[in-house]
Amino acid sequence: MELFELNINQIHQGLVKKDFSAVELIQNFIKKIEAENSKIFAYFNFDQEKIKTESLSRAKEIDYLISQKKEISLLAGIPFAVKDNILVKDVRCTAGSKILENYVAPYDATVIKKLKENQAIILGKTNLDEFAMGSSTEYSAFGPTRNPYDLERVPGGSSGGSAAAVAANLAVFALGSDTGGSVRQPASFCGVAGLKPTYGNVSRFGLIAMASSLDQIGPLAKNVEDVEIVFNAIKGKDSLDSTSVESCVPKLKFQISGLKIGIPKEYFIKGIDPGVEKIIKNSINKFESQGAKIEEISLPHCTDHALAAYYLIMPSEASANLARYDGIKYGFSSEAAKDLKEVYCFSRQKGFGEEVRRRIMLGTFALSVGYYDAYYLRAQKVRTLIRDDFKKVFNKIDLILTPTSPTLPFKIGEKTNDPVAMYLADIFVTAVNLAGLPAISIPCGWVNKLPVGLHIIGKPFEERKILEAGKIFEKI
Repeated sequence: MELFELNINQIHQGLVKKDFSAVELIQNFIKKIEAENSKIFAYFNFDQEKIKTESLSRAKEIDYLISQKKEISLLAGIPFAVKDNILVKDVRCTAGSKILENYVAPYDATVIKKLKENQAIILGKTNLDEFAMGSSTEYSAFGPTRNPYDLERVPGGSSGGSAAAVAANLAVFALGSDTGGSVRQPASFCGVAGLKPTYGNVSRFGLIAMASSLDQIGPLAKNVEDVEIVFNAIKGKDSLDSTSVESCVPKLKFQISGLKIGIPKEYFIKGIDPGVEKIIKNSINKFESQGAKIEEISLPHCTDHALAAYYLIMPSEASANLARYDGIKYGFSSEAAKDLKEVYCFSRQKGFGEEVRRRIMLGTFALSVGYYDAYYLRAQKVRTLIRDDFKKVFNKIDLILTPTSPTLPFKIGEKTNDPVAMYLADIFVTAVNLAGLPAISIPCGWVNKLPVGLHIIGKPFEERKILEAGKIFEKI
């Protein structure tokens, strides 16, 4: 196998046994990125020389520790990619937007700090929909990312650059953010594994905020075991994030036999791609063949109302979070402005892309006097109903299985002129964010040479259970 095809454990063993050096490993990835990134545009070119120099320096430190027979962590020397809305000190962080094109992060996000402490090595910052608002990575101000399996199709979004980097073997793992499926949907489209942790299980400090009650950082990797290793490294309470918690889920002896798995009847409806439906049902049958008990369940508010509630709550919170980009404090400031009002108006008009402006306006309207109760408050009440739906079904089952996406990766440009069609790409994943649950998308098959993802949803803070189920599925 080529070095860039190895998983985390294989790389660790290779480094410890001196089959190859950390420097050789990083050089191998850098060479591959330089040769292939231009085709898919997973990575930005911003500060790439600075990152390259730093990564090789860190690799030399790891090789020295190994030469001195020092113990290294499992993630030491492992090359990874970072979605460009997560801060890395002294490296540009654009959030895929012109308004932050020249913004340099003054500190590390908590997840970056933890990975650096584990001696993992950053290869670069990855492309995303502007401010993580999108389902295709076409809304980046710097150009779209392409699906490694079909360059005419999207990789999903908004963490499309991270998913594409892993799928194309341009990183061993990557970090993304998931506000309404933005780790899981691109994981499905790119044929990799992607975890959205329980809200609060991973610190959001250093993540550029979009919708604060929904945002969650999560890992993407080629298999579930690698996702678990990264998740264990980045999870935990952080004093810099008041919404983070210290969860304690005991290790469990896990087997599929006797496991109760719920299948929501509302998720297999008219409009789902027949090929996707067939693959997902085959995956459910695999669990059943191992002794799992399959039960039909109902999540009535999730499919009927989750997307509508999400597209009221998310833009409302985004409009508040993005108010700070005013052309005064930092970021792009219009030189054409003649007074303070024009600084605000021109800077935001030219700095933000069309989709971001659309969501700011939707959110501002939903929060405005006379409409707050009718839209935002009502959406929050629906959110409570969605949480109650999940609580009821989890009283009698252990896990929920659904498709991650009802469709295969669509072609670039196919949905950009129809915002509602683009929003519908999130129909199976947004309910999980509204309820704050953990969920993972894992590859489960192919249709017309395009990957399909299986969505496994668990109870709050039961990441271990969904990860174990995913690892067992990979071996069936």
